[in-house]
Amino acid sequence: MVNFDAIKGFVFDLDGVVTDTSRYHAKAWGQLADKLGVNYPNLGDAVKGISRMDALEMILKKGGLENNYSAAEKEKLATEKNDNYVQLIQHMTPNDILPGMAAFLKELQANDYGIALASASKNAPTILDKIGLKDVFTKIVDPATLSHGKPDPEIFVKGAQLLDLKPEQCIGLEDAAAGITAINAANEVSVGIGSKDLLHEADINFADTEDVTLANIKAAMQ
Repeated sequence: MVNFDAIKGFVFDLDGVVTDTSRYHAKAWGQLADKLGVNYPNLGDAVKGISRMDALEMILKKGGLENNYSAAEKEKLATEKNDNYVQLIQHMTPNDILPGMAAFLKELQANDYGIALASASKNAPTILDKIGLKDVFTKIVDPATLSHGKPDPEIFVKGAQLLDLKPEQCIGLEDAAAGITAINAANEVSVGIGSKDLLHEADINFADTEDVTLANIKAAMQ
């Protein structure tokens, strides 16, 4: 692991790190799965941290429907899920920022660290606006520019590029195993937030978002 003093920027996942929209995703995917007649227990956990089209393919495969739809029809299904989701997130507020994250972001700004968002969600700008962090995350990786989803490192590499930094100068924060794999493959320091068993590949692990502070990260890197 690099020395803490070499770190100049932080690249954040959104869902489960800055705010929790997983319940909205789970509900929107559940609505679509019900429509397709697919019974998928623990659907919310299955689709966590992966792209929209990958999640759709997972649901279709679960129901043995992966060959029943054309690419255009699959795109339409994904759009329908997104429309449901967009309606659900309209009611988000700054109260939806996870504990400690607002303070941590202020701490990063006060110490002149670069801040970027590396989320697979095309709705990230809307969510940031609703929770009052639009002015904090001015550097956002556009998912439409990506060739590969997590666990591929592309999105975290691009996050570092947006900050004009090398990946090894950045810390990536994630709550999903696929995201931790992506951060590690990007050659960034990985901070996992959540179960240590699930996120065992992370360089640093915190049980909760409120434990994420510069002091705690620095201590973990020594």
